[in-house]
Amino acid sequence: MPNVNVVDMTGKQVGTIELSEKVFGAEVNPAVLHTAVRAYLMNQRQGTQSTLTRTEVSGGGKKPWKQKGTGHARQGSTRAPQWTHGGIALGPKPREYRVTLNRKVRRSALFGALSQKVAGSEFIVVNAIAAEDYKTKTMTAMLKAVGAEGKTLVVLADNEQKTVKSFANIPGVKTAQYNALNVYDVLNCEKVVIAEGAVKKIEEVYA
Repeated sequence: MPNVNVVDMTGKQVGTIELSEKVFGAEVNPAVLHTAVRAYLMNQRQGTQSTLTRTEVSGGGKKPWKQKGTGHARQGSTRAPQWTHGGIALGPKPREYRVTLNRKVRRSALFGALSQKVAGSEFIVVNAIAAEDYKTKTMTAMLKAVGAEGKTLVVLADNEQKTVKSFANIPGVKTAQYNALNVYDVLNCEKVVIAEGAVKKIEEVYA
């Protein structure tokens, strides 16, 4: 089982924690990770883009000139795609992009992403992450102390608003609850900073 040091908000080591082999020591399957990330990004798309076809743009009801004898090419409408202000040919229309993955694939991808962070020493466990007041400065100092000053995902055990909002204005930092983790967020950060309580809850749910 992987072991990780536990630090406090000042960066001082206060102990170690033994992580679940199933969740944090799983085999990393790049194909499964790619599938999960692709599904997540596709599910973020609204699919509301729409262009006007030649039947939907206004005007163009009259034939611009007679069929023969003008020297021009034959034209039936000034709203055909080749005309300025004409309709769009083969443009996007509203559609559903949603992709579903079965539970086994979703869990395998999440375990692989978390395991990759642990193996790469990009997984920092803090004994408690809490803000006594709405103070961005406090959380900035905490991230600096634990060595997570870049793009960071902070995983909390509960949705404590003072803590969440204290992180909100820090560039490159995203917060998530233990039960709302997704593979994209885990892979898209340089460091994962997680509360010890969140680690235990993740293991309770998955392990």
